[in-house]
Amino acid sequence: MKVRSRCWSAAALALPLLLSGCLFTTRKLPIPKAPLVVRNAAPDDLVARLNQRWAALQSLNANVEIQASVLKSKEGIARDYTSIRGLILMRKPEMLRVYGRVPVLGTRAFDMVSDGKDFTLWIPSKNKAFKGSNALKKRSANAMENLRPGFFLDALVVRGLETDDLYAVVSDSETVEDAARKHLFTIPEYTLSISRSKPGSRQLTPVRVITFRRDDLLPYQQDIFDSDGNVETQVYYSAYRDFGASKYPTTVVIKRPLEEVQVVLTIDKVEENQPLTDDQFVVKPSEGTLIQSLE
Repeated sequence: MKVRSRCWSAAALALPLLLSGCLFTTRKLPIPKAPLVVRNAAPDDLVARLNQRWAALQSLNANVEIQASVLKSKEGIARDYTSIRGLILMRKPEMLRVYGRVPVLGTRAFDMVSDGKDFTLWIPSKNKAFKGSNALKKRSANAMENLRPGFFLDALVVRGLETDDLYAVVSDSETVEDAARKHLFTIPEYTLSISRSKPGSRQLTPVRVITFRRDDLLPYQQDIFDSDGNVETQVYYSAYRDFGASKYPTTVVIKRPLEEVQVVLTIDKVEENQPLTDDQFVVKPSEGTLIQSLE
């Protein structure tokens, strides 16, 4: 009871001081700068834009620089791998090929293909290839073995919504600091949350959360959830450029929190809807390559 009396006494003393205007000083706070253009979009319009963009895309051919890191947060260290030049091919519905070249030598560092169900990853320098299902059935202690090629496909292009997807849009803003210019900037945003109904239940399962900046209504972040509701992949898109008739981010940062793996793609060339043949999605390991099956 005594503690409660003291709290009431403090509040009773503070209120007259605030109301009377006595005993205060004024400080200047930085005023965040707003963008020159802030676009408005109704939730249905925002989803329609996303669906139209996805429907118009049939194939993609991108020249990239790939830099991977393995983060060991409990040990406080990160292992950064040397960046390599690469090529990413995508053809709907689920065909994907990611090819990397050894720096300076230009020889093949790795070659990976997937048809959406199964994948093959060939690493010539180790004379080894991995084959397995795109669906991870058993988690390995080796974080890199838990990666499946589908995360590249999901991260490179933001998919449209499925017919049974439910969604909600929230308008918000973020304040960021430009350290070089010592300015604060307010960035108005739309957050699109996508979920699905759990079979036989009223419970909703999160699928994706996509953040759009309202100066251009382009995606700048995408969080992708697994079937248990955990954030499986986080993708950050920045520095959009015109490539032909479409805009693409020139930097894509892909984070996999569960494996503590990060991949940064720097994109310098994109061609869309070019003819891609079945032969371009075939990897043939050389004779004598040790092939390991992954569950």
